[in-house]
Amino acid sequence: MSVTTLRYADTGAFSSLLTAYLARHEALTPFYHRFPTLDEFAAQIEEKKAHYTPEARQRLVAALREQYATLPEVYEQVQANLDLLAKDTTFTVTTGHQLNLLTGPLYFVYKIVTAIKLSRQLKEQYPQYDFVPMYWMATEDHDFAEINHLHLFGKKYEWNSAEQGADQ
Repeated sequence: MSVTTLRYADTGAFSSLLTAYLARHEALTPFYHRFPTLDEFAAQIEEKKAHYTPEARQRLVAALREQYATLPEVYEQVQANLDLLAKDTTFTVTTGHQLNLLTGPLYFVYKIVTAIKLSRQLKEQYPQYDFVPMYWMATEDHDFAEINHLHLFGKKYEWNSAEQGADQ
């Protein structure tokens, strides 16, 4: 099988800011804490261990258990992850997505699968710790004008609607 790789910058589909970040341009380093490589997670783990209290961990676990208690069934893996979260050697790999109208579900799936894969890679790299993938759906922090459009290959696609919300 033949494999061809293409740099993000060569696709023309991504902003110069994103491609500069991926190329690790020095001018952008003041704007982020660490570049996301497996080796960089060692420092991130130490930082989180020092700043995340047992009380905060227990609040998180209690809130998640309360949310899952309303479901008719909690899958075994979910229960196992909740049990892991109660341990101070467990960290989350959190991703999320702001809801939008025009890009469909594929990006959601990609983000979730990426969080699962990264959790597994981190467990291999740092076997003394556990990593639980978490997905956060950002449903309440935007308005229609913020989500009614997308930019694709230099063109803006927009859904204009007179709708004002569910109660209108």
